[in-house]
Amino acid sequence: MKKKVFFGIAILLIGFLLGGISYYMIGKIVYPPSMRYPFAPRVPGKLLETGKAFTEIASAVSPAVVNISTTKIVRRETAPFSEDPFSDLFKPFHDFGMPKKWKEQSLGSGVIVSKDGYIITNNHVVEQSEDIRVTLLDKRSFRGKVVGADPKTDIAVIKISTDDLPTVPWGDSDALQVGEFVLAIGNPFGLSHTVTMGIISAVGRANVGIADYEDFIQTDAAINPGNSGGPLVNTKGELIGINTAIFSRSGGYQGIGFAVPSNMARLVMDQLLKQGKIVRGWLGVTIQDMTPELSQKFGLKDSKGALVGDIAKGSPAEKAGIARGDVIIEFNDKDIKSVGSLRNMVAQSKVGSQARLKILRNGKEREITAVIAELPREAAGVPSEPSPEDIQRNSLSDITVMDLTKEVSRQLGLGAGEKGAVVVKVEPGSSADDSGLKKGDVIQEIDRKKVAGTSDFNKISAAVKPGDTSLLFVNRGGRRFYITVKGS
Repeated sequence: MKKKVFFGIAILLIGFLLGGISYYMIGKIVYPPSMRYPFAPRVPGKLLETGKAFTEIASAVSPAVVNISTTKIVRRETAPFSEDPFSDLFKPFHDFGMPKKWKEQSLGSGVIVSKDGYIITNNHVVEQSEDIRVTLLDKRSFRGKVVGADPKTDIAVIKISTDDLPTVPWGDSDALQVGEFVLAIGNPFGLSHTVTMGIISAVGRANVGIADYEDFIQTDAAINPGNSGGPLVNTKGELIGINTAIFSRSGGYQGIGFAVPSNMARLVMDQLLKQGKIVRGWLGVTIQDMTPELSQKFGLKDSKGALVGDIAKGSPAEKAGIARGDVIIEFNDKDIKSVGSLRNMVAQSKVGSQARLKILRNGKEREITAVIAELPREAAGVPSEPSPEDIQRNSLSDITVMDLTKEVSRQLGLGAGEKGAVVVKVEPGSSADDSGLKKGDVIQEIDRKKVAGTSDFNKISAAVKPGDTSLLFVNRGGRRFYITVKGS
């Protein structure tokens, strides 16, 4: 009996052993190592190399990125009776007329570009600051001093007293291509040395409304408050932009960020360090972007180039023979894509240098050489609104005009010899309103025909057929340009 039990147990154990061995062997055949849990993904070698490259870039650049904290004293004059009317109940003794002041602190970023402590950042990061503290990656902190600033490009240069610092090499922002990978490094929301990755979304962005001279790099690399002044670097670890602003409806990242190109920032820095000021080139023309409507009126096939609306007396443009109505399509063999690109090219030109311009005049190409002068100090005032007494109605796109008298001309800041019809009302929602025509504009031409006053205006506009598009030459406070208005 005992032998039968022993043999039964032995057979059972042998069965379990053979079953386990069979299960193990079948599992190896059916489920190879790559399919067992946890799964081990097959990562391409190129992807691993790319990830390692970004790590190396961040490691190389981060030591040259600094945290900039600023403190400014904000003062405000308070006038009597300007406070809450019920404050007497809680504050019976008012400090009428006494200035109120408080400290305001802000954070930004910067990038070291020289071993002896020169740092580039945004002007708005350090503007009007009374105390600037610069903190490095290794936690060392220094007091910063503003060496120079240029509000027109939103670039500033500060200096800290130390040497043998890590730097970021300069890159060529003119060679950037849309779609390139970039890294943005800075201190968003005070989070030191944050690295984000994206691509170049666009180049040559202008008319953003951030600075006077705009040629922004647009990127989708995450940029947030605190990133201002930090570097935008390419896959070589080169500085190709200074992060400046974001487009956001919420105040945070929404996929659209802007950076000042490194070539522009470097030029500004060199001038600030060598000359102590910014010297910009000047051609002396008032220009505007071409539109399909303007191109049609000027007999052009496309909307490229910059249309000359006015020329300053004694300017390089006048001396070179540039005329109103010319379309500048090239500057020093570079295509003019917009007003912003031409303005930046001229501004960055060396004073006294010769510029080669290609223009279109009456549909024919011409080449002109102009000697670049230094941009004079600009003096512009806000013109007063006219107070018309004799107003007449015209038939062009719901525009109301009056004659340009000496008094009205003076109020608008125009010269005594100016002639034209003054716009005193533009019907809201009309085609003239949509075109940008404003009260106070002086219309001096319609379809290349002179307008000396309301009589000429009404006579010419009466011939405009419904649906026709008219070309208006407008003087707005001394600035002359063209507008197209579709007849109603």
